[in-house]
Amino acid sequence: MKYKLVIFDMDGTILDTLEDLMLSVNYIMDQYGYPTHTLLEVKSYVGNGIYKLIERAVPKGVSKERIDEMFIAFKKYYNLHCKDHTKPYDGIIELIQNLKNKGCKVAVVSNKAHEAVLQLSNEYFNKLFDISIGEREGIEKKPSPDSVNEVMKIFHMNKDETIYIGDSEVDIQTANNAGINHIIVKWGFREYNFLKEKGAHIIVSSTKEIEDIVFNN
Repeated sequence: MKYKLVIFDMDGTILDTLEDLMLSVNYIMDQYGYPTHTLLEVKSYVGNGIYKLIERAVPKGVSKERIDEMFIAFKKYYNLHCKDHTKPYDGIIELIQNLKNKGCKVAVVSNKAHEAVLQLSNEYFNKLFDISIGEREGIEKKPSPDSVNEVMKIFHMNKDETIYIGDSEVDIQTANNAGINHIIVKWGFREYNFLKEKGAHIIVSSTKEIEDIVFNN
């Protein structure tokens, strides 16, 4: 087994969170009198954290002070509604169980707010992950490698033993910045051709392919 530490992104990789994100964004937009957004639009806004999601969703010209205010309101609302429609992608729970059964350490590193990452990890994966890390104050978000490096340090794993699994250009950049290999999933929030253009080396269509890479390379 080549990889002993498998680090996952959350949104679009292990959990389909898009509908709850869209509904939460649109609730906040409506509260402030701004236009709401389609599922496809919100899909294109995610990947760089909640603040950037709000920043992309508001009309041009909205002040930073207003965005700051909406960001706080969004976090409060989303924390209450992040599980309304969210669900794991098919085969993900079995994949994580199989990785752990073979002795892998498994982790989540996400740009989602840390509180929401912990809540969703506990709700849907019943403490399967050895550690789950989200966006925290004072820590650079992905594509900074800081949180990935933190996980590797915690488990005393080197770069050759670690692989990052995600669904977006941010995940590709994160893995590259950390100096580790990546797997990009096809079922997430970005299109195949876009991912290839952004430098995805391996794009998979099933969790079985992930197992094959981790166990057989």
